[in-house]
Order: sequence, then C-alpha cells, then structure tokens
Amino acid sequence: MKLLTVGPDNIYTYDTVKEFFASFELGPKDLLVSIEVIYKQFLEPYANGANVILVDKYGAQEPTDVMIDEFIADAGKFDYDRIVAVGGGAVMDMSKVVAVAGGASIDDVIDHLPDFKRSVRFVLVPTTCGTGSEVTEIAAINRTRLGCKAGIAGPEMFADDAVLVPELLYGLPDHVFATSSLDALVHSVESTLSPNSTPYTRMFGYEAMKMIISGYKAVAEAGPAGSPERRAKRNELMRDFLIASDYAGISFDTGGCAAVHALSYQLGGKYHVPHGESNYAMFTGVLRNYMEIKPEGEILKMNQFIADILCCDVADVYDALETLINKLLPKKALHEYGVTEQDLPEFADRVIKTQERLMKNCFVPLDYDRVLKIFKELY
Repeated sequence: MKLLTVGPDNIYTYDTVKEFFASFELGPKDLLVSIEVIYKQFLEPYANGANVILVDKYGAQEPTDVMIDEFIADAGKFDYDRIVAVGGGAVMDMSKVVAVAGGASIDDVIDHLPDFKRSVRFVLVPTTCGTGSEVTEIAAINRTRLGCKAGIAGPEMFADDAVLVPELLYGLPDHVFATSSLDALVHSVESTLSPNSTPYTRMFGYEAMKMIISGYKAVAEAGPAGSPERRAKRNELMRDFLIASDYAGISFDTGGCAAVHALSYQLGGKYHVPHGESNYAMFTGVLRNYMEIKPEGEILKMNQFIADILCCDVADVYDALETLINKLLPKKALHEYGVTEQDLPEFADRVIKTQERLMKNCFVPLDYDRVLKIFKELY
C-alpha cells in the first residue's frame, strides 16, 4: 500500500518575486509561461532573454484540448531546456502537458502518457492558493472534442521545483482568492475521507483544513468584504494559504479527489463556472449524502475536527461551515448558473460513465440514483 508520494525534488519559498529570480536566474534557454497581467506586473524585468508564452492568448477559460494543442505548437518554435511556469492552475496544468509532450498532441499524451518522458527541467510557481498543482502530477483538461472534462496524471508531470512567493498573490481579486482556496479545502476533505487515505495523507489533510478554515475566520473577522482591513489580513496570511494548498495537494495526490470534483466537472464543463466555485456548489451536498449513508468512521472524526475550529455543535457543522464560507463567496443553487432540470439526468449519467477515476475515491460508493439525488437537492 502506498502511503505517500511527494513529487517535487524541492519546495522553496521567497517573500518577493525579486528574491525568487535572484535564485532562479532566467536566460535564453528558458521557456517562461504565464499570463499577461502577471508577466507585465511581476516578471518582465527578470525575463533576461527567456522565451515567453502568455497562455491567455489561447482563451480565458479552463484548459481545453484545443488550447493545449496551440500551446504545444507555439512551444515547439523555441529551443529551451527548462520551463518556468508562473500562474494559476490553468497555467500550471497546461505547462505539465507541454513539458512531457515533446511536440505530440494532447490526445496522444492522454492516450499514451506512460510512454512519454520529460527531457526539460520543470519549475512551477503558483499565483493562486488552491490547486496545489505545483506539488501534484495531475492536470485537469476539458476535452471539448469528446465533450467531457478529465484529469490526467503521471510521474513525468511532477515539477522538479515548486516555489511559493506570497507577493504574487497580494493583488488577487476577492473572488479568485475565495474560489482557489476553496479548491484546496475540498482537496483536503476529499483526500482525508478517501478509502485511499493513509496516516500521512490525513496528517497533511487535517492540517490544511485547520489552516484554511482558521484563515477564513481571521479574514472574515478583519472587516467587511472589499475593505482594506480584510485585504491586509488576507495578505498577512497568504503564505499560510499557499502552504495549506500544498498540504492539500500532497494529500490528494495520494488519497485522491472524489464525488465533489466529479460532480463539479459537469457544472464547470457545460457552464464554465470557475473550478473552486463549482466545487463549493457541490461540497456540503455531497458530504450530507455521505452522512445519510454512513454517519460514522472518518467523516464523524472530520466533522468534529471542523466543528472544534468553528466552535459549533457537530450536528450543525455543515451549516456553520457554509455560513463562514458565504462571507467570502455566497453559495448559489445550480439553477442560478443556468442549469436546467433536463441537465440533471445527463450530468448524473456522465458522472457514472466518465468519472470512475474519481468516484472510486468516494467515502462510500455512490450510484446513479444517489448522484442524481444530490444534483436535484442542489438544483
């Protein structure tokens, strides 16, 4: 039984972008990958002749097969021996594919991933605090040509170096901060409840939960939404949120994600809801159904752990958790995103048929009828 996988050879932290680039000097043999706003604000003075690709040229949505094929073609125009990807989950996930592709198409990579060997050094630097992609071997891709969203994973997709720079996150919009950190919270919960969890993954998962929920409390108590006081508190805690995201990433890379992600992919894939927000739409709905089926074991331990952080009765833990999160990101019903009643059976069918990789990690097995029930309750 595998107890834990930690991918990057090194995990670094630097207070500022300047300190990071003083250590990781760029040059003409580097491929620097980011988005325009990050490049212009933080990276341009340190490019030092590096080849640059800004992936927002391919679109602003979550990574698709079409976008990645365009990225692979553009990367093939340069000569480089290191990729330095600075960005959110989309930038890092797309860069993982390009790093291993060697010019092959995204479909070839997905269909034959074990045959691919990475020949360039690979550095990942997150600009959000949620995916934990910098410490995982996983990339989430919207396969538009097949009409589904899927995760791919392989050891060649691990970074050599993961780098945490809090300064890169100080200007995050409130919505992006909330949705990205929610993704990390869901990672920690799902990996902790997974049948694949181990004492090691649960250690990282519980610590991530504690850091994120305690951080939410501190941010919410600092001042009203949008206030300078709340933003200052968030920046003060940003290193903690980055570390918590890594803890959650380490936990779910072994323990795995489950039904929350599997269900949320349907909302994100069809209605382009940001990943963390679509996770939140499903989060407590899935947990409540787990409790209906099996109100004992690890979920009971986890509920008590979260209730202690929130200072509430364990019976009220999901309501209290939503009350706190709603101060950062109000929860919406599925119909508010444009979902129709006709979508629900199709969504449930897709979960069962296309998300087996995730559904096998559920705390308890969920069949089509239970998945449809969850969608209907959240509709």
